[in-house]
Amino acid sequence: MARENVFRNAAVRVGSAVGSVDAKAHKAARNAVKAAHAARQELVALTKQVDALKRQLMKSSKRLKTALK
Repeated sequence: MARENVFRNAAVRVGSAVGSVDAKAHKAARNAVKAAHAARQELVALTKQVDALKRQLMKSSKRLKTALK
């Protein structure tokens, strides 16, 4: 009977450890998803800025070409 309690207590400790590790892994995964989302938003914003600068450069070069004629 005492042996069953020892095994039961050990099982409870193992289950608690596994549960806490699982919770930490889940939290880390959520944080990774949040970081990836933020990086994606920054990339989209930078892409828009680059496109705007590209259009501006094309307009400027077109004006310069006509001015040099």
